[in-house]
Amino acid sequence: MIVDKEGNIVSMTTTIENGFGSRLMTNGFLLNNELTDFSFAAHKNGYPIANRLEPGKRPRSSMSPSIVMKDSAPYLVIGSPGGSRIIGYVATTIIAHLDWGLGIQEAINLPHLINRFGTYDLEKGTSAENFKASLEKMGFKVNVRDLTSGLQAILLQDGKLIGAADPRREGLVLGE
Repeated sequence: MIVDKEGNIVSMTTTIENGFGSRLMTNGFLLNNELTDFSFAAHKNGYPIANRLEPGKRPRSSMSPSIVMKDSAPYLVIGSPGGSRIIGYVATTIIAHLDWGLGIQEAINLPHLINRFGTYDLEKGTSAENFKASLEKMGFKVNVRDLTSGLQAILLQDGKLIGAADPRREGLVLGE
């Protein structure tokens, strides 16, 4: 996330799929491995799979760099790495800040509870684990695991820039 002295704002998410992408380098750049975002099966139950691999397609992605507007002006710039969990990380943080009144760093620090495809992922080593028995009683499959979001945010409030960085990954707040 960047906000400069002229008021230009950028929220950008990039990916090479994992730490070393395809593990191929050319001219000093690691090549990505986004083919994993495609389905290698073309059909399921006789129907075409929307995200099937074919020429001219772009991979489906959960990247969601966001700029939240308030009173027609930029208010919050936010984004995160994290694969298919990115949308949950970003949405939860925005809701925690805007609707629940948490400070942006406090919202980023919240434990993660994410249900993407029926299984509830609860962040290991946090208070999110307290929901395991209740969710299982409701019939959910529950997986307690590390959920290493990498949320970064800049809040533009009262003429000030307030930065926040996820303590789960590398990242820090810098500014002048």
